[in-house]
Amino acid sequence: MNFDEEEDEDDEDSSSSSQLNSNTRPGSATSKETASAPSPSTNEPPIDVEDLEEFSIRPAPQGVTIKCRITRDKKGMDRGMYPTYYLHLEREDGKKVFLLAGRKRKKSKTSNYLISIDPTDLSRGGESFIGKLRSNLMGTKFTVYDNGVNPGKTSSTLEASNLRQELAAICYETNVLGFKGPRKMSVIIPGMNMDHERVSIRPRNEHETLLSRWQNKNTESVIELHNKTPVWNDDTQSYVLNFHGRVTQASVKNFQIIHDNDPDYIVMQFGRVAEDVFTMDYNYPMCALQAFAIALSSFDSKLACE
Repeated sequence: MNFDEEEDEDDEDSSSSSQLNSNTRPGSATSKETASAPSPSTNEPPIDVEDLEEFSIRPAPQGVTIKCRITRDKKGMDRGMYPTYYLHLEREDGKKVFLLAGRKRKKSKTSNYLISIDPTDLSRGGESFIGKLRSNLMGTKFTVYDNGVNPGKTSSTLEASNLRQELAAICYETNVLGFKGPRKMSVIIPGMNMDHERVSIRPRNEHETLLSRWQNKNTESVIELHNKTPVWNDDTQSYVLNFHGRVTQASVKNFQIIHDNDPDYIVMQFGRVAEDVFTMDYNYPMCALQAFAIALSSFDSKLACE
């Protein structure tokens, strides 16, 4: 993870990845990540993706890392400006299973990504629409929603269960060091109840949103996560994180998400392995839709590292 490299237009990416389950947690960052043999896989139970919609919002099983890959497709008339991102599950047998697709909406005042369980149907009204990611005007704060109803566009008599859930909020801090230092991100997600189910957060107004709760220090029933701070390495003259072979290219936007109380437990990793290919791995309590949307936000957030 090299923060000294020049960032050009092609480096409009970010990523995270982790090959570890909670029993083999990573040590501290030791060297710039290079291609290395992945650690031997444990005999993990097969991951059931029969029902894509249900799988996408189901938290990862405890003790199992869900390993995924994101590919960015820039081909086509306007894909340079509006690429499509595809998320695939990497299975132990080497096969890849499609999970989600995401694309930025055109003619939207702020960054607004639609996320679908159908790689060919990325429309807001389509049956496959499962969630969206929306930014503020600055492009520094993002919110992830499921496919429920916007409370601002409906009557007050609507059943609470039909209101959209907020699944995550992502905040990027502007970096006074420019490209010379790491960017900072905070990720706020709903907490888990005693049965290891996600707490339902369905705001009816601005004061009930994840961002408002976090900014007002009202952290009951939410989990606050941060990106792991890279360590300066004198040998390589760069900031580094240990991705354990899952990330092979330096990028300012490679990241790992942790909880401050347990910095060795990687909740999510995202990192670059080729020009338009990234690994994205996540652990409990995160789900595929949350992790994919966080990854999309980091592709989008240029302001955050300027």
